[in-house]
Amino acid sequence: MTHRLLALTVAGFAILAPLTSQAQGLRPSTGTGVATPPARLQPEVQRQADYIVAVVNSEPITNNEVRTEMQRAMQQLAQQRRPQPDSKLLARQVLESLINQKAQLQLARESGIQVDEAAIDLAEQNIARQNQLDVTELHRRLAQEGVVLSQFRAQLRDQLLLTRLRERDVDPRARVSDLEIDQYLREQQNDSNPATQEVNLAQILVTVPDAASPVQIAALQARAQRALDRARAGQDFVALVREFSDASDSASGGQLGLRTADRYPPLFIQATQNLGVGDVSALVRSGAGFHVLKVLEKKSAGAPAMTVTQSRARHILLRVSPQLSETAARDKLNEFKKRIMAGQADFAALARDNSQDGSAAQGGDLGWANPGMFVPEFEEVMNRLTPGQISDPLVSRFGVHLIQLTERRKATLNPREQREAVRAMLREKKLDETYATWMQDLRGRAYVEMREPPQ
Repeated sequence: MTHRLLALTVAGFAILAPLTSQAQGLRPSTGTGVATPPARLQPEVQRQADYIVAVVNSEPITNNEVRTEMQRAMQQLAQQRRPQPDSKLLARQVLESLINQKAQLQLARESGIQVDEAAIDLAEQNIARQNQLDVTELHRRLAQEGVVLSQFRAQLRDQLLLTRLRERDVDPRARVSDLEIDQYLREQQNDSNPATQEVNLAQILVTVPDAASPVQIAALQARAQRALDRARAGQDFVALVREFSDASDSASGGQLGLRTADRYPPLFIQATQNLGVGDVSALVRSGAGFHVLKVLEKKSAGAPAMTVTQSRARHILLRVSPQLSETAARDKLNEFKKRIMAGQADFAALARDNSQDGSAAQGGDLGWANPGMFVPEFEEVMNRLTPGQISDPLVSRFGVHLIQLTERRKATLNPREQREAVRAMLREKKLDETYATWMQDLRGRAYVEMREPPQ
């Protein structure tokens, strides 16, 4: 349980930013900053004679602190079934991380950055919620595992301090200009290396038996040509796959999957290399038969996807208050779900009459959403639904929701959305570089004294 809480503690910090109460409030803020180091939630290791191993601006780091962090790191590696590193190397890495963290925390406090008890309470609530617990049960389980509550909350405070410091000092330096986006897009257009180009093709395959006669081959080619003509006329390619294709991938709409160009048959790449997304190739003859190929997506490896799966959902939100507990809200939404499933009520009507979200007037409709537009706890549940399916009540930072997925579709991002996707990708890269430079400068200005262990 401790390590599960550990993972969710880190996830929780990404969603602490306050958001509005409208439907758009389900969407997380765009600038999450540099990821914070994980909180240390494991119980205290058995103490041995302690001593100081380093001093950072007059503040000590002890051997036991290093040992505690090493134990956490080794437990995580064991859980992930990864090889254990050399203990001396790990000790050096852990000590370096603690020095950096100590320097950051000192700067945050000297700069006047503060974290109040309400923010720590909210962090606790996020961790409890993601573990499907209430805060009281979270405290009980931490106590069972030997984690001191005051220490746990102190670690949460440190995490929030680090997050706010980085949001203030690092995030503003990682802006991406329109010129940088233009340059990136030009480079991608000029990149013809098949090892770095990723392509997603869909195919209709009309197979030709090995012993087919010329007459049979001609008939099969004519069949493939009919499929090609109808595809180029704009008919739904998935429907044509179901009607014409003999390939085993017909259940997935003929999609062959996004992969680098060098992992496709050269015939396929030759036939589609000059085509744009949405275009259909001429007939391609291979040893298997006749292929009709449609380009679904093209991008450089590592570039953001330009085709996404969009979801359209509606929801009913009940906010927890002194008048409505979380349990009561769950019970009320469960009753709504039973009535809808029995045909005794309409989801949209219940949303209009009961939902405490800005989408209530639209029957709870949230519109078409790209991946990442909703907070994780909401989106994870929505993504598991099939069209028409209704979720069980789920808890987010906004309250308790009942979700119905109405539609799902593949969509190509429009030019503005494509530029924003590139901006987000470039910003993430720049954040990593900016943070490394900022941390190097901060470390250079800190007084760090290494101490030898006592003899």
